Amino acid sequence: MSLVLHPERVRHEGVAHAPIARPARGPPRLQHQEPLIGADARPGLLAYLAGALNAIRDPALEVGGVADHVHILFLLSKNVALSAAVEELKKESSKWAKLRVHPGFYWQGGYGAFSVSASNEEKVAAYIANQEQHHATMAFEDELRELLRRHKTEWQEDYLFG
Repeated sequence: MSLVLHPERVRHEGVAHAPIARPARGPPRLQHQEPLIGADARPGLLAYLAGALNAIRDPALEVGGVADHVHILFLLSKNVALSAAVEELKKESSKWAKLRVHPGFYWQGGYGAFSVSASNEEKVAAYIANQEQHHATMAFEDELRELLRRHKTEWQEDYLFG
């Protein structure tokens, strides 16, 4: 399973492979797309995300990201629904990040998740590992639109980025 998460912008007040296990990829994203995941905090956050997934028996295969979002390739267990895995991942990593990254750290309310076939795992893992280079030439919003087009998924701009 591929997951995309994005942290929420700090508020102006000052806070602001088993046959059943399918790889997924997606970006968790920060609320309001503020770049809170600095280069110094990124390795710790990415390691924490991998550990949190491993703890709920959804093994992380690759975790990578940039200042405003992360991508995670992991095996989705048959025992944990995707929404429950994401909720737990966001909850636990937000607690960690509020103490170590920024006190106003929040993940965006939604997430993007895409199934990844076994034949594409290696390619997706390499893509996730090279997020810095990739985002030197493509903005997150353009990347997400491209993923949605590639997966033949309709979307509404104001829902994605509103």
